[in-house]
Amino acid sequence: MTLRTTGSVLVVFLWSVAVVLGQDGWSVTYTNQSICTLNGSTVELTCSYTYPSGTVTTTFWFTKNDAEGNPVSLSDDPDYKGRVTYRKDKENGHTLTITDLRESDSATYNFRFTDQTGKWRYTGNPGVSLSVTGLQVKVTGGHQDKTLTCSTTCTLTDNPPTSGTRTVP
Repeated sequence: MTLRTTGSVLVVFLWSVAVVLGQDGWSVTYTNQSICTLNGSTVELTCSYTYPSGTVTTTFWFTKNDAEGNPVSLSDDPDYKGRVTYRKDKENGHTLTITDLRESDSATYNFRFTDQTGKWRYTGNPGVSLSVTGLQVKVTGGHQDKTLTCSTTCTLTDNPPTSGTRTVP
């Protein structure tokens, strides 16, 4: 029995850049504005930030605010426990890595930083829109040869394998 798989998933990598300009030289630049990826995969969201002077002491990513309206760092959010890491890249660069993605992780992710006084805080809006989707598989064909057609609800940003052939004994 021969099993053939074909993919109808269009894979496009977006190299769009979103620049969020703030007051007095504060800004955040996101590498991607929109990302679509599969359930169970890992994603990296990256940005760079500028500020006029002083020292940045706090940096984090968030999707929601607490009851008082303050952003909640993903590293403190129980929904992301054990699945997020922050990495400071070069000077003024930052990467968020989320592993074992779930459809419930679909949200807008914003980066926030604070100066050493705590007086100045800046959040880069509009952020990065992340869509996490499952893979839908449609099986067609006769008794022995089957074709699996895979599709998603959004255009994938990364490069998963989209076709292949496998012989099943």
